[in-house]
Amino acid sequence: MEQEQELYFDSGGRLVYTVSQINNEIKEVLEGSYPAVWIEGEISNFKSYNSGHFYFYLKDEKSQIKAVMFSFANNSLSFEPQDGMKVLVFGRISAYPARGEYQIIVSRIEQIGIGDLAKKFEQLKKQLEHEGLFDDAHKKPIPSLINRIGIVTSQDGAALRDILTVLDSLGAEVEVLIYPSRVQGGEAQKEIPQAIRYLNAHHKELDILLVGRGGGSIEDLWAFNTEPVARAIFDSQIPIISCIGHETDFTIADFAADLRAPTPSAAAEMAVRNKLEIVKNLQYAKENLIDSINDIYDDNFQQVKNFALSRAFVSPHLIYEDKISYVVQLDDDLKLIMDKFLSAKQEKLSVMSHQLDLVSPLSVLKRGYAVCSADDGSILKDTSAISVGDNITVRLAKGNFKASVSSLQS
Repeated sequence: MEQEQELYFDSGGRLVYTVSQINNEIKEVLEGSYPAVWIEGEISNFKSYNSGHFYFYLKDEKSQIKAVMFSFANNSLSFEPQDGMKVLVFGRISAYPARGEYQIIVSRIEQIGIGDLAKKFEQLKKQLEHEGLFDDAHKKPIPSLINRIGIVTSQDGAALRDILTVLDSLGAEVEVLIYPSRVQGGEAQKEIPQAIRYLNAHHKELDILLVGRGGGSIEDLWAFNTEPVARAIFDSQIPIISCIGHETDFTIADFAADLRAPTPSAAAEMAVRNKLEIVKNLQYAKENLIDSINDIYDDNFQQVKNFALSRAFVSPHLIYEDKISYVVQLDDDLKLIMDKFLSAKQEKLSVMSHQLDLVSPLSVLKRGYAVCSADDGSILKDTSAISVGDNITVRLAKGNFKASVSSLQS
């Protein structure tokens, strides 16, 4: 084991300490001077670890001190300490020589009210809520398709890196405009509203603004609990997603924003989620369309291939010859049918002609009869129609002649 170096006097007679020596002496002085002490303060930057230990700061308006409460001391607490809570703690002052830090090791803690920052938070929240700044009716809808994003945050903070990393990893393909702003301290509550108003005035093409920072204590986040920031968010014509990395607690900015994201990374994902879904659906539709086109192409190609191999394309003259043969056959068949048809009609015509010939007046005349007609052309059927001396016409089977009536017999 390394032996600790002893104090020594230099050549000038000065007592010299090493860093470890002075820190160890300070530890002894502190622990000896404050073995038991009560301290009143406000809890800040409270953290509870899986081990069960509590780590936080006790603060007032001018100063703060580190505090730790181990699990064996806090397992009987009837309440859970929170940032902004005003408490009275009992413990002993100790030091951690390796870091040159001192702290109070808490063995007992009592709640005595809420701290000043918590009071200010509640007062402003009630005021703005009464004015309607948090009403859902005033919330602007987040666009479903976002191509241009404005970011108001620290250019050196983890929040900006987280947002850009998520956008890049998702392949969002969006335009990003960054307006650097302090996000902590008194100047932040001036710069954040200034950034929001500038982007609204000069970059109306932005689809959305992400306004936020990484996590921290209530003091670190206090700029987002101020009235100027809340009113700038409310007045923005560009929809705003607040993204302050504290997940469980809300700030005034979260209530005023159109949408609240638990972390900057979550805000980036929320901003482009719909676009990514639309792109995904379009890609799916594109793939289906390509598959359908390929199926149609394959079917038509096979049909064309079948046509190309068919007889019409391979030996078109054979089709012509077949058709000629078919036409010739039709012609022969038609002639045969027509011959039969004409023969039947001819035979029928002969029969009818014979029948007509039998009853024809000409046939009667051929048998020796004659037809007599008066001068006016009327056929004489009775001797009463003529008189002696009248001229009549007599028609025979062949030719006719004129005659004069010399006598009449009834």
